[in-house]
Amino acid sequence: MAEGSAPPQGSVPRLDPRHYEPARVPYEVRRHAGTPDTLAVGRPGKVGLLELAFERIGGRTELTGHYQKSPLQIMRPLYFDPARPDLAVTFLMSTGGGILQADRLRTDIRCGADTAVHLTTQAATKVYRMEHDYATQLVNLSAGPGSYVEYLPEPVIPFVDSRFYQRTVLTVDAGATVVAGESLLAGRLARGERNAYQVFASDLEVRRPDGELVALDTVRLEPAGGGVAGPAVLGGHDVMSSLYVLSPLAPAARIADVLHEALAGRGLLYGVSVLPQDGGAWLRLLGSDSRVCAAALRTAWDAVRRLLIGVPAPELRKT
Repeated sequence: MAEGSAPPQGSVPRLDPRHYEPARVPYEVRRHAGTPDTLAVGRPGKVGLLELAFERIGGRTELTGHYQKSPLQIMRPLYFDPARPDLAVTFLMSTGGGILQADRLRTDIRCGADTAVHLTTQAATKVYRMEHDYATQLVNLSAGPGSYVEYLPEPVIPFVDSRFYQRTVLTVDAGATVVAGESLLAGRLARGERNAYQVFASDLEVRRPDGELVALDTVRLEPAGGGVAGPAVLGGHDVMSSLYVLSPLAPAARIADVLHEALAGRGLLYGVSVLPQDGGAWLRLLGSDSRVCAAALRTAWDAVRRLLIGVPAPELRKT
């Protein structure tokens, strides 16, 4: 679908607030609601939409559906993984350079049966300073039977006084494999800015196609209220990363063991656990060096890739 095409019949129109506004915004973020003295919610450039559909065609995965509304956009899929030439590597991009107050972003990605897709962002997501209102980002990713999907965006960096809520919903068929990662930096670390944002909130949901909730990971960080110092959140560290591996290709306990072995001896604080229904495993790590944490997360990704599909992680060059 090209930019400006009509939505499917019976759906909520794309520019209806019911489509791009979260159904529920956590109180910690919602209490900052207000009318900006700049561009308000819904004005041109404030609502970013991206819809992608992938299908298996012949010997590789092809992009068969595409709608984008600035500031969200993509490059065309690339096929440079030497071990998986069928895998469509897609870079998610923003023309705005970052997220501003009153921005409302929504991305919908559908990966059909037997597809192979790698999704990442071109650069870190910068959440800029806000004086009025807040910003939200919705990501809905569905993986069909037999698909192999990787969703590994670069970190989110909340700037001083920012207010941000992101909700990620992974709808995963029991026969699909999804490897999804999230990372958060405490701020612009190179400038000595640490935990100066007003609030960062995140929900990640794993669901089955019938709507059954498999797992929910909730993060609420309010530095002013002392909500970042505990061991279950940042605990004095500057980086928090998570990796979720959902797959029927190996027992959950084996996936957990591989994740644990990949991070052992790196000097990082981390934990690994299996997910419900023997659906997979996940890890969370804390560190104070973004490069070290990024390398550790890549090592974990590479390890589960070798376990599940028998090939290493490719090199991704970003500018």
